[in-house]
Amino acid sequence: MAAINEVCDFLKEAGTYYLATVDGDQPRVRPFGTAHIFEDKIYIQTGKVKDVSKQIEANAKFEICAFVKGVWIRVSGKLVEDPRIEAQESMLEDYESLRKMYAAGDGNTVVYYIADGEATFSSFTDAPRTVQF
Repeated sequence: MAAINEVCDFLKEAGTYYLATVDGDQPRVRPFGTAHIFEDKIYIQTGKVKDVSKQIEANAKFEICAFVKGVWIRVSGKLVEDPRIEAQESMLEDYESLRKMYAAGDGNTVVYYIADGEATFSSFTDAPRTVQF
C-alpha cells in the first residue's frame, strides 16, 4: 500500500507526466495529469474517443515518466479499464476541472487502473530504487 501512495503522490506533485503507448509499431507519448487512488489501485482517466484509449485497448502495456526536483519516475505495467460508474465518479470528484468535458456514465469517460505496476525512482546522484504495486 505504501508504494501505491508514494507513486501516486509523486505523479500528483509533478502535475504533468508523460504517458507512452504503442500505435502499431510506433511509440506515442503525450502529457497527462490524472493520478488517483480508488480501491487501492492507481487510476488514470481519458476520453474513449481519443487515440490513446484505442491504443490502450489494442495493447495495454504502457510507460509513464515524470520529473520532480531532480528525481524522475518511470512507471510501467498494464492499464485495465474499469467500466464502473463508481470508479469514474471517484476520479471526477478528485479532478473537478474534468467535469467541463466529462461525466460519469457519458459513454466517453474512461478510467484505467494500473495492474502489475512497477515504478523506478532515479536521479543523477542516487542509485535507482524500484517498487512494485
